[in-house]
Amino acid sequence: MTNPAAFPTGTILGYPRIGRRRELKKAVESFWAGTTTAEELEATAAELRRITREKLLSLGLGRTDSSIPESFSFYDQVLDAAVAVGAIPTRFERLIKSDGTIDLGGYFTIARGEGADTPAEMTKWFDSNYHYLVPEIGPETKLHLASDRLVREVAEATASGFRTRPVIVGPVTLLLLSKPSAGAPEGYQPLERLDDLLPVYAELLAALTAVGAEWVQLDEPALVSESIDVPREAVLAATKRAYDALGAAAIRPSIFVAAPYGSLDDALPVLAGTPVEAIGIDLVKGDLPSGISTDKVLVGGVIDGHNIWRGDLEAALASLDSLRGLSPNVAVSTSTSLFHTPHDVNDEPLLAEQLTSWLAFADQKVGQVATLAKALVEGKGAIQAELDAASTALKDRHQAAGVRDGAVRTRAAGLTDADFSRGEYAARLAAQDAALGLPFLPTTTIGSFPQTGDIRKRRAAFVSGAISEETYKQAMRDEITRVVQLQEKIGLDVLVHGEPERNDMVQYFAEHLDGFAVTQNGWVQSYGSRCTRPSILWGDVSRPAPITVEWSTFTQSLTGKPVKGMLTGPVTILAWSFVRDDQPLRDTANQVALALRDEIGDLESAGIGIIQVDEPALRELLPLKKRDHDDYLDWSVGSFRLATAGVADRTQIHTHLCYSEFGVVIDAINRLDADVTSIEAARSKMEVVPDIKSSGFGRGIGPGVYDIHSPRVPSVDEVSELIEIAIGSIPERQIWVNPDCGLKTRGYDETVESLTNILAATRAARAKAGV
Repeated sequence: MTNPAAFPTGTILGYPRIGRRRELKKAVESFWAGTTTAEELEATAAELRRITREKLLSLGLGRTDSSIPESFSFYDQVLDAAVAVGAIPTRFERLIKSDGTIDLGGYFTIARGEGADTPAEMTKWFDSNYHYLVPEIGPETKLHLASDRLVREVAEATASGFRTRPVIVGPVTLLLLSKPSAGAPEGYQPLERLDDLLPVYAELLAALTAVGAEWVQLDEPALVSESIDVPREAVLAATKRAYDALGAAAIRPSIFVAAPYGSLDDALPVLAGTPVEAIGIDLVKGDLPSGISTDKVLVGGVIDGHNIWRGDLEAALASLDSLRGLSPNVAVSTSTSLFHTPHDVNDEPLLAEQLTSWLAFADQKVGQVATLAKALVEGKGAIQAELDAASTALKDRHQAAGVRDGAVRTRAAGLTDADFSRGEYAARLAAQDAALGLPFLPTTTIGSFPQTGDIRKRRAAFVSGAISEETYKQAMRDEITRVVQLQEKIGLDVLVHGEPERNDMVQYFAEHLDGFAVTQNGWVQSYGSRCTRPSILWGDVSRPAPITVEWSTFTQSLTGKPVKGMLTGPVTILAWSFVRDDQPLRDTANQVALALRDEIGDLESAGIGIIQVDEPALRELLPLKKRDHDDYLDWSVGSFRLATAGVADRTQIHTHLCYSEFGVVIDAINRLDADVTSIEAARSKMEVVPDIKSSGFGRGIGPGVYDIHSPRVPSVDEVSELIEIAIGSIPERQIWVNPDCGLKTRGYDETVESLTNILAATRAARAKAGV
């Protein structure tokens, strides 16, 4: 390269892509429903990209300096990269057109499945609550430049007067996150295809250069993770080979390798030794590097892209100054993409003014980056007013009422080992068998039933004051009655109330616990078109009154079958909220656990014999560095046990986990000491079963047989096959039959058909076993 463009002094790694009012979600789902065309969806997306560029310009990023990232996605950034390089699962090769490309409909088919063809597997994106689609790459995968979408988006920006920075998942991370395709040889790893993939990336870089890109951002978060099932030396060797090759490309933009979510550690000197021009370093979750000297641009991620607290600008500047000891060329950025955060804190009229002053959503974080960039150019004195304002907000937050509650802290300080332990499982099992009388292969669901438009309208009417509390409660009781009757008709053994009164499995509890606040427009993407509004955990947590007891006891009054009380566990409440960063997570988790312990005690006293405490996020918070695993697993398991250990032997405690690599935390799952654990297993076709078998897991286990994240209805034969796989490795006495997750996002027709098929397959398995 000759005369490369200067890297911008301030930038961000990415920006929310769903729209301030979830415009993309609505447009995508309308396309799926067949009510809009692909052309109309493309037009909506183009308008969202235009609005984003103009907004980022107004917040302080530059029009032509490559500081604005081109990071849009219709569904998932990993799927985008896989489709771009032709990594199409074999079962979807029919979607490839004669020119080797795939259209928007085919793209969504890979994500959602079609007919008998299951969608790409889904799992958590590092230690976040975002889910990505797992590419499938084998020796036979025909890697080639199969999509020019990113090129067209850069050209679109160039035509409107912007010089943006295209963003794509880097080649090493793409391969490390992929799974071997069906039929791949034993021991094969997708990383073996690196030398075949690099020419495809080089071709893409040349195409981006041709439409005006001066910089490209290649995201390589896998380089900070020690949870990848590939030897570290192989990862480092692949990193050097990849960036030596791409850096040597004759026609390319300058390369910025971003590595969010932790410390690069031994990968930093490897990257510094390649021809790349800039390296992004996460200085929020990662450590300040030392021991290297380079002329590369070091891009310090000092503004937290993963949480919503207003940044400490003084500390951020100090970190950037330390980076100058490693390189004369320093820039400032967010630590991660901002797609983990909502758009704008000023769009939250219901939040208290004092709390708002402590917060920074995506737009405010862009402003903080612009402020720090100004200091890098003009000196600290140029932003003194902003530094003073940030310091004042931090001090106010520390001293505010409710942030520290003496009664809560005294109770937590008085905990003993006995508060974290239940009796022996054998005695519990005998007591529960006698109390519940469940059949062989008991069936249940995970908790929620479809949230219909009518349910949402009733809730909105109640919140707005259009209907009374009693009118709303009667509508919810009517829905619960319908759900109970439906479950009895289908033949389920353990029933749920369907959770019609709950807007979200975390927000619902946040609205009833002290120490939390909830947002009105704080949407973030969880996966695809699925969006959530994480609550804000800002102070010490306690439960002022029972939360779920009224609904559970009403449900139990409708049926003679057991009804599960449904709670969200402490780790998941933390993982799916924006959590205070001013004390250890252990302390916050125990406060939430004590509040849940009180709720569980009230449910038990009210006669609820089965209580499910969901922990789907247990795996996702596992630190990326192995040195931090033991401490995390100690407090996360401990908080669950603290919440659940106060019940009698006859009370059956369930938990649920989903979309994680369970083998990594199977010992921790065992130590939760739940009587029954349900887990995601359908989309991966029971891949978790060998881990369960080898671990010697000895309590109830429900590997899911129905992938609820796809609109597909599993056939009786498909469910039967999954049940047979489970029975082949797990003692039959332990097995429960259930869907992968809650049914909230599904429609009633597909739900009824799917559950009916599950019951038919279960009855067949019982008959085969002679039960």
